Amino acid sequence: MHLSQEEEFLKKEQEKAQNNKIKNRPIIVITYTMVTIYMCLIGYIIYFMQFKAEATIANSRNIRQDSFAETVERGDIITSDGQVIATSMTDEEGNTTRYYPYNNMFAHVVGYDSYGKAGLELQGNFYMLRSHINIFERLYKEIREEKNRGDNLITTVDFDLQKAAYDALGDCDGAVIVIEPDSGRILAMVSKPDYNPNEIDALWEYLQTEEGSSSTVLLNRATQGLYAPGSTFKVVTTLAYMREHYNYEKYAFVCEGSNIYTGVEISCSNDNVHGELDLADSLAYSCNVSFANIGTDITQGGYKETAEDLLFNQDLPYSGTYNISSFVIDSNSAKDEIPQTAIGQGNTLVTPLHNALIFSSIANGGVLMKPYLIQSIETDDGANVKKFSSKNYGNLMTSDEAAVLTEYLKGVCDYGTASYYFWDTSYDVAGKTGTAEYDNQGNCNSWFVGFSNPDNPDIVVSVIVEDYTSNGVSGVWVAKQIFDAYYQQ
Repeated sequence: MHLSQEEEFLKKEQEKAQNNKIKNRPIIVITYTMVTIYMCLIGYIIYFMQFKAEATIANSRNIRQDSFAETVERGDIITSDGQVIATSMTDEEGNTTRYYPYNNMFAHVVGYDSYGKAGLELQGNFYMLRSHINIFERLYKEIREEKNRGDNLITTVDFDLQKAAYDALGDCDGAVIVIEPDSGRILAMVSKPDYNPNEIDALWEYLQTEEGSSSTVLLNRATQGLYAPGSTFKVVTTLAYMREHYNYEKYAFVCEGSNIYTGVEISCSNDNVHGELDLADSLAYSCNVSFANIGTDITQGGYKETAEDLLFNQDLPYSGTYNISSFVIDSNSAKDEIPQTAIGQGNTLVTPLHNALIFSSIANGGVLMKPYLIQSIETDDGANVKKFSSKNYGNLMTSDEAAVLTEYLKGVCDYGTASYYFWDTSYDVAGKTGTAEYDNQGNCNSWFVGFSNPDNPDIVVSVIVEDYTSNGVSGVWVAKQIFDAYYQQ
C-alpha cells in the first residue's frame, strides 16, 4: 500500500524526531546531572555555613584564625573561680602583648602564644579572637581603627587546686592532673620542669642552642609524658583476672617474698613477705609475687583485650595534645614478658592523663566522661556566648567490675600501702600507689592515682613524681596535699 506524500512526510518527521531524541539523551542526562550537582553544592554550602563553618574555623590547626588578631585583641583565659591567668595588652600602635599574671604556675595548661601555640592558647585560639561585645562599641572601635576586645575563655581549672598541686610537686619533676569523674572537668594540670610563658622569647632562644636542644621543658608531662605505670597497672591485671575467673573471690596465694615465674625472678618491695593473701589483699599490699602469679594465669589475648578496653594503644577522648599509652603483650608474646608486665614494669607505658581516665571510669561506675578544659566562652563584659557540657564517652568496664575494684582500692588506703597517709583524714580515698624503675640501678618514679569519697566520688587525682629514689617525695604525699586542699575549700 502506497503512502500519500503527506503521510510519507509525517512518517519521516517522526523518524527524525525519534533519532534526535536518541541523540539528545546523553546531553539531557549530562544537563540534569550538572544541575543536580550544582544544587547539591549550593545545599552543602548553606549547610556548611549554618552548621560546620565555626567548627572548621575553630580547628586549632586552621592558620586562618591568626588573621583575626589584626582587628581583635585576644581575650582572657580565666579559671572557673574567676582568676585571670592570661590576658592581653595593646599599645597605642596596635601591638598586642600577652601577659601571664601567675608566671610558671599555669605554664603547661595555658601554654603560650608565640612561636606557634600550645595548651589553651591553642585549643581556645578561635574563641579568644572573636568579639561579641556590643555592636555599637564594635563599630565605634572599628571607625577609630582600634582593636575590639576578644571573647574570654572560662576554664574548668580551679585556682586553689592548681596552686595546691603546683606547690606540692615543688622542685620535683613530674605531673599532676585532677578530674571530676562524673563530669570530666579537669580541675588542675601541672607539669614540671616548667617555664615562665612571659619569658618565652628568651626560652625559645635557649632551646635553639646546643645545650637547650635536648630540653623537655615544653613537654606537658601530664598528657604527653609516657612512664612505666608501676603498681598502678595492677588494677588492669586485676580486672583481666576477674574477667577470666568467675571465682576470683576465692583466689588464694602465699607470698614468701620472692619467686621465679617463667624464668624471671620477682621480689616484693623491700623484700616484704606478705604471707597468705586473697585478691583484695594482693592489691592492698601491692604484692609483686602474687601479681606475677596472677599474670601467668591470664590468657595473653585476654590481657591485651582488657588493656585495650581501658584505652591502651587507643586514641583518648581528649581534644588537647597527648601521647597514646602502649601495651605490647599479645598472644604471640614470649611468656617471660608476663611477670614484669603484670606488676607494671616491662614495656608498658602510660600517661598521667590516661591513668586518671582509668580511675575516673572506676569511680563513675564504669562510665568514662570525656575530659575537658574549656567550660564556657563569655564576652568581655561577662555575657555568655557558648557553654560546653559534659559528654559520655562510654563504658570501659561494667558497673559490677567498677564496684569490686573500688572496694579493693579502698583497702589500699584503709590498711594497705597508702594507709599511712589517709588513716586520720576527714575524707575517704580509694587509690593505688606505685613505684616504677626507670633504669637498671634501681632508681624509681613514684605514682599515686585515686579518688576521694568512694561512695560518691568527688575528684580523681593522678600524680607521677620523677626520681623518687633521690628526692624522697612520693606520689601519694603529693596527692594528699591536693585532697586536703579540696576539702578545706
